[in-house]
Amino acid sequence: MAMQKPDPELEKSLVEYENLERQLQVLVLQKHQLQLQLNEINLAQEEIKKARGDVYKSIGSVMVKSSPEDAEKDLKDRKDLSDMRLGTIVKQEEKLRSNLVILQKKLQEKMKGYGFGEG
Repeated sequence: MAMQKPDPELEKSLVEYENLERQLQVLVLQKHQLQLQLNEINLAQEEIKKARGDVYKSIGSVMVKSSPEDAEKDLKDRKDLSDMRLGTIVKQEEKLRSNLVILQKKLQEKMKGYGFGEG
C-alpha cells in the first residue's frame, strides 16, 4: 500500500514545530548566558566587599578607578536588569515548551492518519 502524501497543513505544522524548537534553543542559550553573567556579578560583589580602598571597573577595554560604593551600585543595577531579563526568558521558555508539547501531540495524531507511528 502506497503512503499518502502529507497534506500542506501537516507540513506547515512540522515547519512550525521546527521553528519553535529553534526558538527554544536560542532562549536556552540566552538563559545560560544570563546565568553566567549573574554568577560573575555575584563574584565581583564578593570581591568588592573584601576590597580596601578604591577598586577598578572595566568600561569597554579601559580600566577606570572607582569607589567600592559606586562599583557596587553599578553591579547591583546590572544584576537587577539581568534578573529581570532572566525572569522574562524563563517565562518565554515555559510557554514555548508548553506550545511544543501541544503541537507534538497534534502532529502525532495527524501522522497516525498517514501511517506513521503504527506497528
